[in-house]
Amino acid sequence: MEDPGVNGSNVVSWVASGVVLWSTAFLLVRALFPKRSYDFCNRAVSTMHAVAAVCLASLSVADWSCPVCPLAAASSPRQMRALAVTLAYMVYDAACCHLNGDTRLDNTVHHLVSIVGIGAGLAYQRCGTEEVACLFVTEISSPLLHLREMLKEFGVRDTDLNLLVDVLFAVTFSVARMGFGPYITYVTVTADNPILIKAMASGLQLVSAYWFLRILRMVRYKLGKKKPLPPPPDKLAAAN
Repeated sequence: MEDPGVNGSNVVSWVASGVVLWSTAFLLVRALFPKRSYDFCNRAVSTMHAVAAVCLASLSVADWSCPVCPLAAASSPRQMRALAVTLAYMVYDAACCHLNGDTRLDNTVHHLVSIVGIGAGLAYQRCGTEEVACLFVTEISSPLLHLREMLKEFGVRDTDLNLLVDVLFAVTFSVARMGFGPYITYVTVTADNPILIKAMASGLQLVSAYWFLRILRMVRYKLGKKKPLPPPPDKLAAAN
């Protein structure tokens, strides 16, 4: 059964509690793995969030025969709770990246668009269907993203396992963000949604397209490294 209703104080409480929760999780991971880097511990927390976000997004779908329905409608309590959990994580992650000196433009834009977009959806208490669908497609590939980086810290590099994770990540990201992502952006922009929601949906899709191009270059480079090198000219001459 759904909760009877959600008010602004509920949302603020969920977000504040979530920021404390994710920050505490990071400190616990740091304590459990003192020899691991700051980035490793943050990625561990990010993986926890990705799994939680996908599960909460799935549980908030009212009708799986039309998961992106109804559009421009009032958000359900389950949708708002799922979005509040992710908004809290985005606030935590933005602060965590800043403290670690990660001020890359694409990462900063990603955090800004996500925080403003989700925050607007929670403030309007509508567009929950579109935002939860966006949450699902953007987080479904995140565990593989973080796994490929965490493997490097374990000393696993340039192996078939690395290549497998890279390819699985690239495929999952491409299908989710460049397959379903444009459709979700289209229905969000064409529905009767606030202009801020439409702008943030478009901005997130642009960030996804930029990352998609970088991923294509990465996969091309990785596959190129796996090709056997031709024998040196002197060996060819000796063979003849």
